[in-house]
Amino acid sequence: MALKEWSVRTARLMVGIPDYQTYVEHRRQTHPDKPIMTYEEFFVERQNARYAVGKGRFRGCC
Repeated sequence: MALKEWSVRTARLMVGIPDYQTYVEHRRQTHPDKPIMTYEEFFVERQNARYAVGKGRFRGCC
């Protein structure tokens, strides 16, 4: 992985933006029989997981 790609990936993770491409690669290698979410589905799922939406304990950002 090039330094620029690594830097961008790291910066995104630091501000809470998950890496869709890493998710896709993981699913293809580890779970080839399972469906892959679209980027939009993945983004919403990651936001919900981060903020515990739907589990009765919305944390918010602070």
